[in-house]
Amino acid sequence: MDLFSKYDIFGAFWVTIQLTLLSAVGALIWGTVLVAMRVGPVPVMRWFATAYINIVRNTPLTIIILFASLGLSSTLGITLVDPDSTTSIADSSFRLAVLGFIAYTATFVAEAIRSGINTVPVGQAEAARALGMGFTRVLGTIVLPQAFRAVIAPLASVLIALTKNTTVAAIIGVAEAALLMSEMVENESDRLLLVFVLFALGFVILTLPTGLLLGRLAKKVEVRR
Repeated sequence: MDLFSKYDIFGAFWVTIQLTLLSAVGALIWGTVLVAMRVGPVPVMRWFATAYINIVRNTPLTIIILFASLGLSSTLGITLVDPDSTTSIADSSFRLAVLGFIAYTATFVAEAIRSGINTVPVGQAEAARALGMGFTRVLGTIVLPQAFRAVIAPLASVLIALTKNTTVAAIIGVAEAALLMSEMVENESDRLLLVFVLFALGFVILTLPTGLLLGRLAKKVEVRR
């Protein structure tokens, strides 16, 4: 197919994969921190986490990505790259996009984990506290391990949504699949259907195995009550 020789389709999807993986790891870490603050004993942290999750989760992703690019980069001068690098503009757009995806996706990760925490019997945490264990230790060794096992399927849905959401990065010039598709739509107007099918198939290939594998993992490690 001459489209593959004229356009770097595999390269564009590789950027999409990188966006997804880096954002997923960051969102899992930040989401876990958020949920720890939200269920923690410190009122200020609970207030911050609750406000952050409710505000960011209900803000359009496009606005968050634009803020990461225009607000942080153009206004505050935060680029996350070496300004003397020959690829500084592209690198800055990519890294700021990852930062925006982490900030947004972490709210859904936090809510998924919180739902898993609610499935853990309260008596287990109370028994641990009675033995003298602090909140952090109870959360890290007793509650969160069970919560993660209970929410693998919801987290898989968040990961799939993140993969599709990476298309928003095109608005700040990140050279991922959606940006290339936009270019191909302009240049290949006589083969629009083929272009759309090609990219739709690419995203199916990325997301379908993820859902199937994590779905099987969820059934394998689910906590029996």
